[in-house]
This record gives sequence, structure tokens and C-alpha cells, in this order.
Amino acid sequence: MSSTDQRWFHRRATLAGEGWESVVDERTPGWQHTGLRIAELSPTDSLVLAPAGIERIVIPLSGSFTVTLDDQAGATTTRLNGRASVFAGPTDALYLSSATTGALAGEGRVAVASSPTDVVKPSRYLRAEDTPVELRGRGVSSRQVHDLGSPQTLDAARLLVCEVITPAGNWSSYPPHKHDEHRAGRESRLEEIYYFESAPARGAEHGDSDTAAFGLFSAYSSPAGEIEIDAVVRTGDIALVPHGYHGPAAAAPGYDLYYLNVMAGPDPERVWLISDDPAHAWVRSSWNGHELDGRLPYTTDQEGGVR
Repeated sequence: MSSTDQRWFHRRATLAGEGWESVVDERTPGWQHTGLRIAELSPTDSLVLAPAGIERIVIPLSGSFTVTLDDQAGATTTRLNGRASVFAGPTDALYLSSATTGALAGEGRVAVASSPTDVVKPSRYLRAEDTPVELRGRGVSSRQVHDLGSPQTLDAARLLVCEVITPAGNWSSYPPHKHDEHRAGRESRLEEIYYFESAPARGAEHGDSDTAAFGLFSAYSSPAGEIEIDAVVRTGDIALVPHGYHGPAAAAPGYDLYYLNVMAGPDPERVWLISDDPAHAWVRSSWNGHELDGRLPYTTDQEGGVR
């Protein structure tokens, strides 16, 4: 951990403020285009979603929530039924127009991804059953991706948002890649936030090891700027990637790893275009002939409940 730049890696609750467990926004040093708020609510809690001029996606991590929106048409309330945990498959979510403010209430853990913008897109309820689920990679690079906010699935101004589940012992965000230069049709400039959760692997005999669950995350410098993160990551930890190569995100044997990615940038086109580190790009071809990890997809457990 001594080599990790503490500007870009933050332990759970070290960014607490305004009733939130963690807050990343334009007030965070070196940060401009993306935001993230994490909270754990009890039934009597509520949090304000303000001011306007920010587009948001409310994402239940565990539990259920209601979101009350205020705009020129008046107030409307939407219930998000959510899920038991981030390892229980996709969740319903809510995209909030930059013209709205509102309030959030409920019970459980919740994330609010955001980006400042003057562009107004319509608010939209995102149903869990409509969320595209992609199984990427092969072998120990197999992982599951929930597309909450790509240009193909959501009409947003700037935000790009997805969730990734990496089964115990697997690697994701690999090969290491970057998106910190504007090269038309080849690479886009995007800030990126990683929010992590980890838990004992599905079906594991884990006793009291929930808080011990962990993974690993790495980021390193590119010509666009210096960065170094070599971190053990646990539930609630946040990595900020303003530039540089990032990956892998590795799930330790015995522990599944989840992360929420929030991206936005200064380029005129809202698109995710990446460049692999040339030293490691060859790894993609090594997946040929390997099977997808049979543990995927993660939806419900074998007993019929969600984890």
C-alpha cells in the first residue's frame, strides 16, 4: 500500500459528508466530470438529491428505495425494488434528468452516479429485466457486466455506467487499458470511478469472513499523466482514475468481487473507446479455445433466493 497515491484511492467512509458514506464530485481535488455518492440508509433516513444541473442514476446496491423527483411538472415518486446484494443480478435503477431535484429514502445500500451537465434528457425508470447482461472474456478472465448507461441503452448527456461481477479467483479490467486521449474512432477521454464490494464466494463456507473479503486493483501511469494504485480493495472502497492504464481488478480466491464504474469526459461524443497497454494486449488472444466460467451468470443462488 505504500506505493498507492492517496489522491486516487480512498477507503470506505474516508470521503464521508452531507449524510453520505462517500462523496465524489467536482469539489474532489483533480476531479471534474463524474460524481458518485454512496449511502447506507435505515427506514427513517432520507437524503437530498440537489442541485439541478447534474444528471444522475440511482442504483440500489442492496435493499429497496423510493425517489421523489421535483421538476416543472411537479413531484413524482418512483419505487426501486432493488435486490438483496450486488451479487444477485441486475437491479432496477432510475435516471434523473439534469432539470430535476429530489429526495431519496429507503433501507439498504445505494449508489448515485452523476455528471454535471446543462443538457436536459428525460428522466427514465430502468427496469432490472431490461438491463443488458454481457458475459465477457473466457477462462479466468470471465466476468459479468450489467449495462446501466451506455449510449445503446440510455439516452443520457454524459454518463456511462456499468456494473461488473468477477467470480472468485478471476481477473477483470484486463488487459490493462486506458481512455485518456482523444483519438477519433480509437480512444476517448473519460474520467472513471471504481466503487468496490466483495463477499465470500457463492456457496462458500465462510463463517464470519464477510468483512475480510477482498480483491486487488491496480492502475499505473500513461503519457497523459502519472498515477499509481496497488491496493487491496474491500466493500466501500473507491478508486479514482483520471488518466493512465488501469487493471487488473482481481477477485481473491474464495471471494467474489463487484465494482460499479462511472465514466464521463470532455469529448463531444459520448462513447467508450479504449487502448490496451501494448505490452499486454496479446493476452486477449490467449482466451481463444477456453470456455466461459460456468459460475456465470450470477442471478439467484441454487436455493432459489438472492444473495
